[in-house]
Order: sequence, then structure tokens, then C-alpha cells
Amino acid sequence: MELDPTGIERIKSHFVPPPYSPQSSEDTLTIAKQANAEFATWLQYNTNDHKIIGYRAVYLSLKSPNTPPGDVTDNQLDAIADLADLYSFGLVRSTHRQNLVMADVEQAKLFDLWKKLQRLNLATPNIGSLTDMICCPGLDFCSLANAGSIGVAAEINQVFSDLDYIHDLGEIKINMSGCMNGCAHQSVGHIGILGVDKKGTEWYQITLGGSSEKKAAIGQRLGPAVAKDQVVDTLAMILKVYTEQREEGESFLDTVNRTGMTPFKTQVYAANENQAPASSREQIYANN
Repeated sequence: MELDPTGIERIKSHFVPPPYSPQSSEDTLTIAKQANAEFATWLQYNTNDHKIIGYRAVYLSLKSPNTPPGDVTDNQLDAIADLADLYSFGLVRSTHRQNLVMADVEQAKLFDLWKKLQRLNLATPNIGSLTDMICCPGLDFCSLANAGSIGVAAEINQVFSDLDYIHDLGEIKINMSGCMNGCAHQSVGHIGILGVDKKGTEWYQITLGGSSEKKAAIGQRLGPAVAKDQVVDTLAMILKVYTEQREEGESFLDTVNRTGMTPFKTQVYAANENQAPASSREQIYANN
């Protein structure tokens, strides 16, 4: 099918842009960034460039370390609706990574919005990072699941709580499902975690190298499944290999694609080919 200019204009008429303000000054934003390091970090990780000068798209992180990934309360939703009216032409969008987006926020109003999102526990600066996990409800809430996921996510958040460490790791997409239905799309996560049942016990299959981006790929299986109490230890060892093997400016996904699975398998299964080694958490997380 080919659209002529008349057809294109007809389609565009259904998507009328909001009434953007003509101002484009960044002075207010620059001053706020210089005065508040926390705000500058949030701005870096939780906002994106906008095609209109003077605006940015803002991610509302539903990945606070003390709540299940993707969860939002009724009180938060009421407050978000009010904020959308104030800052984003009354519109909020949801993302497939279980966050929300205000797509049209004036730069001059970002600092005020950030302070209000902080009070609502919606400003964790972790978009695109290790703790920005996609996580299905798992065995806690889903009758189809055969393994938990929310508890594992909570443990990951507890152990990997240092934002400087998380930001240093760069973009890492963890997708975690509690059964083969794969609601969290674990097969295309940079790190995929799939819960399975083995004779009434929860085990977790780990995959690496998946992607849902332009060069889409299915993750490769790391090896035998690991027990529930070994998932976070295994993740720590995977990240250890990445930080040791990565080249300057190289992302986790690029490192996996370059090195292959061998160095990760060797680290995780060095003690026993069929079982991830029991390691001292104090040593594993010494630099976290």
C-alpha cells in the first residue's frame, strides 16, 4: 500500500498535537541540575529527549525497591491523574516494561514534578537498569504459575541497592516469569529468569543475550536450573563476569554477544556442573 499526501494528512488529523508552549529556555532546568545532584540523576535516567524544544518525556518508575515491580496503588493513581492534568496535557501512557510515561512535560516544570513524584515513591532513578525488571505475578497471585517471582525480585532489590553500582552496570533488562507462559517475556530479556517446578520445589532457568530491540534474539540457556535461594548469587556472578570482561563503553548485551556463554558458565558452574556453587555473599557483593 502507498499513501498519497492527502491520505497522510487525513491520518495526521486524528493525532492533533497538544498546545505546546512556545518557550524553549533551558535556564531553569540547568540551574536546578547544578543545584541538586539527585534531581540531575533522575533527569538522566528517567527522562527522554522530546521532538519539541523545551519539553521532555518523563518515566514514572513503578520499580521502587520496596514494592513489587509494576505495582501502583489507588492513591498513587489518583495522584498521577492530577499530575497529568498539571504537567502533561492530561495524558499518561503505560509501557511494556511496567512503567508509566508522561510524554509532554515542560522542562521548566520538571523540578516541581520530580519533587512530587518523590513523595509518591515514583521517582526511583532506575529506568533501563538492573532493577527496572519486568516481573510477572508468579505463584503469589497467578493460578497458572509454578514458581514465585515477586519474592525473587524483592531479594534482587535488597542485594543490589547501590544506585552507583547499578548505574555503572549500564542498561540491563531482566525479565522474570513464574511459568512457561512467559508473561514477562523472559526469553527476550538480556537476562531471563524462568521459574519451573521440580517435584514441588521452585527452580529457575537462566538465559542470557535475549533482546526485543532491532536485532531481536532469543536468550541462550546458561545451564542447569538453579534453586530459588541461588538465583541472586547466580546473578551476582553473571554481573561479576560482565564487569571483568567488558570493554570500554560496552553494554551487558554487547559483552554477552562478543564473549559468548562460556565465561559466564565457567563462573557460575565452576564448583559443580549440575549446581551453582554456594558462595559467600560478603565476597560476591563486596564491591556492590
